[in-house]
Amino acid sequence: MPAALSSATLGYPRVGRNREMKKALESHWGAQSTAADLHAVSEAVLVDSLRAQHAAGVARIAVGDHTLYDPVLDWTRRLGCVPPRFAHLPALDRYFAMARGVDDAPALDLSKFFGTNYHYLVPEIDAAAAPRPDFADFLDMIRLAQDTVGNHPVVPLVLGPVTYVHLAKLEGVEAKDVLAKLLPVYAQLLAELKAMGVKEVMMQEPALVLTEAAEMKDLYQTAYKALAEPRLPLHVVTFFDSVDPAVLSWVVALPGINGLSLDFTRGNNLAALKEMTWPNSLRLGAGVVDGRSVWTDADTAPPMLAAIREAVGDGVEISVQPSCSLHYVPIDVECETDIPKEIRSRLSFAVQKLDTVVALAKQPAGSGAKGAQMDQIVQDAITDALDEELFVREPKFERRRPQQFSVPGGFGTTTIGSFPQTKEIRRVRTQFKKGNLSEVEYHSMIDKQIGFCIGVQEALGLDVFVHGECERSDMVEYFGVKLTGFAFTKNGWVQSFGSRYVRPPIITGDVSRTGPMTVREFKIAQGMTEKPVKGMLTGATTILNWSFPRKDISHEKQAYQIGLALRDEVADLEAAGCKIIQVDDPALREGLPLKHKDWAEYLRWAVRAFRLSTSGVQAATQIVTHLCYADFEDILQAIDDMQADVLTIENSRSGDEMLRVLAEFGYARDIGPGVYDIHSPVVPGVDAVAERVALFGKVGLARERVWVNPDCGLKTRKWEQVIPALKNMVAAAEKARAK
Repeated sequence: MPAALSSATLGYPRVGRNREMKKALESHWGAQSTAADLHAVSEAVLVDSLRAQHAAGVARIAVGDHTLYDPVLDWTRRLGCVPPRFAHLPALDRYFAMARGVDDAPALDLSKFFGTNYHYLVPEIDAAAAPRPDFADFLDMIRLAQDTVGNHPVVPLVLGPVTYVHLAKLEGVEAKDVLAKLLPVYAQLLAELKAMGVKEVMMQEPALVLTEAAEMKDLYQTAYKALAEPRLPLHVVTFFDSVDPAVLSWVVALPGINGLSLDFTRGNNLAALKEMTWPNSLRLGAGVVDGRSVWTDADTAPPMLAAIREAVGDGVEISVQPSCSLHYVPIDVECETDIPKEIRSRLSFAVQKLDTVVALAKQPAGSGAKGAQMDQIVQDAITDALDEELFVREPKFERRRPQQFSVPGGFGTTTIGSFPQTKEIRRVRTQFKKGNLSEVEYHSMIDKQIGFCIGVQEALGLDVFVHGECERSDMVEYFGVKLTGFAFTKNGWVQSFGSRYVRPPIITGDVSRTGPMTVREFKIAQGMTEKPVKGMLTGATTILNWSFPRKDISHEKQAYQIGLALRDEVADLEAAGCKIIQVDDPALREGLPLKHKDWAEYLRWAVRAFRLSTSGVQAATQIVTHLCYADFEDILQAIDDMQADVLTIENSRSGDEMLRVLAEFGYARDIGPGVYDIHSPVVPGVDAVAERVALFGKVGLARERVWVNPDCGLKTRKWEQVIPALKNMVAAAEKARAK
């Protein structure tokens, strides 16, 4: 018999068609709505997503990744792994305190989820941790799903125990000991789900695609032996890369599992299938529809599915599905009427990907060997090797640093770039886009806001100013609009974390600059002060990674195209008198492949793209970059190779870990470690900031090399939080400078 086909999902966008979750969260945080109001909106968004999947005809609907803030945080709460500093708070307050901090209880660390731009809250587990599970909200979610779709199969989606432990920050305890505490808790959940009539559970285990997975064999075998006891079939889900063949050989034999989902849009799982005999008892989840790309799967999915069916042979049930949760793409391309038809016809958002999944699952055996071919978008403009001199910064740092701006006594103060985006600023931008304001009127209003930002910084006494970025809706979209080769959505929102949503641009063709992008605003700001004002740009790798890139040419070539455009902008800023230019590349680490063997090649071109953008300046021009919310200790050489003069980093949530490893590495350039958490509404006191600044010397940083700044941009904060926080930061820096 030919392999049977069915369809399934692994998660769905949870933001709401009109960003209902963002609005509900921020309303609740602003004390404008109750907890009941928040939960009502959350339930309505979940029901809408369930109905969309049911209406599309999906056979198995995964349920469980809907969240108020972050699914990993949800599992920290459900498993009862809440750090003691939050234990005194009421339930919902405790949940948001872990995400955002409160009083003297700093929030959990933020990090990127397996190479994506999604930020998760890092669990903290020490030897004294004693899990106190509470699965009430998860069980209610499953009941709601069952009620919504009737007798249609819904499959609970659970963050697997080994991956959860891998994501956690372990203090004085080994992974196997933590797992031993958690497995009875997971078994309890499975027993409760079974009692509710659940027939199968999906266990998310993306850690299986990592290089380190080979070392986790004992953990996985121990875990799934224990989880087999409730006798509830488990379907293990992997994504974002392939599972190494040696690992796959023991994964398919894990106790208690009835299925395994593999990502066929990244890595090479197909090659592994061809070299093995797939167990007939194991359903194969074939992730042939790319859950992280907005381009149509018509050219790739049908032939890939045909090859998979041939590789596993007859008798194996195959579930056609997205490669991962559809949380990483916008909801519906039909909302984007402003995108040219010839581009829109090639796009596929969550709704369209559901239709593709269901259609593929209905095709007969032997069909789909050839897909609809998507023509190359345009010819790549970069066909010849770039001159190697374009990638080299001269003279060396030791010779150029004395020519650059510095603060006597060290501990110079600055910010990362953005200031609060008020409703008034957003209204002005919207009115200009609609044509209700002339360009002159718009610039006049923006310039007034720049003047306000400069005035605030003058009053606070900062050493290096920024213009505030009030003209920018987003640090990537703003530049994409001013470059060729980009398309933009109106409703293409994707969650970055919590209530922070972005609309990633879509790279549709060759990228080039048509004219200056930031010079006008720099000139306005610099003309208002004697203090140096930083030019503010987003780096090539970040623009690439935070967009939906092309599929017809390499990421390297796209990064170089963007790098050349930024190089021209850097030159124009320098010509306009800008002495400090910040080129932020926070997505450098995020784009790192999940397999160690692929790191060197990625880092080679990512670092070169940064240097292509920045290496053309004079020795006296200071190049600053910013990295945040990821673990950078394993790419320190690449960070050094960027040749930036100043490195600013997120630091307050990660407990100075990055500082310590930079000091141990011998990083010899200037460093600006974040001194307070900008994602928390808590205003830090002078003593708290001073204490953090004092730590910089203890890890070996010379005062003349240290800059004092917040963790990240201040766009999401309110002025009533920003002004006192910066005032205290400046006072703390002056206190440190005086010692």
